[in-house]
Amino acid sequence: MADLNLATEARQFLRTTRSGMLSTISVKYPGYPFGSVAPFVLDHSGQPVILISTIAEHTKNIMSNPKVSLMVFSGDDDLQASARLTLVGVATVIDNVDANLRARYLRYLPQAESYFSMHDFNFYRINIKQARYIAGFGKMGWLASTEIASTHLTTESKLASHETAIIDHMNLDHVHSLIAYCRHYHGLDVSNPEMVGIDSEGFDVRVQISPIGTHQNVRFNFEQPIHDAQSARMALVEMSKAVNA
Repeated sequence: MADLNLATEARQFLRTTRSGMLSTISVKYPGYPFGSVAPFVLDHSGQPVILISTIAEHTKNIMSNPKVSLMVFSGDDDLQASARLTLVGVATVIDNVDANLRARYLRYLPQAESYFSMHDFNFYRINIKQARYIAGFGKMGWLASTEIASTHLTTESKLASHETAIIDHMNLDHVHSLIAYCRHYHGLDVSNPEMVGIDSEGFDVRVQISPIGTHQNVRFNFEQPIHDAQSARMALVEMSKAVNA
């Protein structure tokens, strides 16, 4: 069992990333690893979900041997000095007509919308078995799957079915709160904030940074885990109280 702080840091780091390097076992060259770029979105159990084509080399490899690894990193110039996380798991095909998962995926990766009209693209979930997190020099360790992802199934999560409604409500009625959160918790002056996802540990807001005008996702972590619309509302209200204190 890894240090609790290291496990928490690893989960928070994973939730700030959207792309990584997927390694599969090559069919064409048996026994050799095959690396490919893999955009992903976390589902409500904290497992990465990728959208891949049946004709892609990595998909052929997964169909032959579903054991994979996914390495995610922060993208800083000095990669060896930056945090990185390697997830080791088993990739399984899942229902790509799940409306809640599809909506979540497209909020984070809207450029993938055209892929859903192509019949050869499917969702695959990487069911994490182990993880290796390197936070920096001298701070690293192996993590169990339960330290990275939840053990409950995503279909049992009330938050998965409530997420779209929560986001629509915040983006329609509480834009001022999103702006205030960014200023209070991150010291950012933003415009056009849009909540794109909410999970048990926090939420993500896509913002335009003033006055430069660049766009980025900003992550907010809850003090206590949430599980449904009611607990989400309570957590957001507490954040607003802190902003106005």
